[in-house]
Amino acid sequence: MMNKTAILIIDIINNFQFQEGYLLLNETKKILNPLIELKTYAKRNHIPVIYVNDHYQTWETDFKKICDACLNQQNQEIIDKLAPTSYDYFLIKPQLSGFFRTPLSSLLKELDVTQLIITGIAGNICVLFTANDAHMRGYDLYIPKNCIASNSPHQNKEALKLMEKIFKAKTDPI
Repeated sequence: MMNKTAILIIDIINNFQFQEGYLLLNETKKILNPLIELKTYAKRNHIPVIYVNDHYQTWETDFKKICDACLNQQNQEIIDKLAPTSYDYFLIKPQLSGFFRTPLSSLLKELDVTQLIITGIAGNICVLFTANDAHMRGYDLYIPKNCIASNSPHQNKEALKLMEKIFKAKTDPI
């Protein structure tokens, strides 16, 4: 039932200015088009899209300010094409999981969501921790393999394997 579904986009607003950030940036560019397609589908079908993002030491809840703080020449295409819109929800997170010390649980309850489509970066870290917490809260999970990225295809594959086996997540591409 799609009316009980929400899409989470984890950490896509990212400056990639960290050790091995260039690896994650290159892998993220590969999921850009499927994420755009998924957002288009969501808008057309009235499926809520919830961005859960690091705050980059700004503690700013205005996504435009976080986009501005992260924007650089390498990530401009990602931010230009995938920045939240006025129709989307935007939450900041202080740690790896989108549920830890955020209002995500309350928002999902308010929206009457039972299934999550989890996307974003890094698949083997923040997406994995968010999926773990979602699984522990009883959500049905769909984590499209062409909508998450890690520093390497191998890391992504291992994270997906774990999410399929332990969390019973569906991972077919969109």
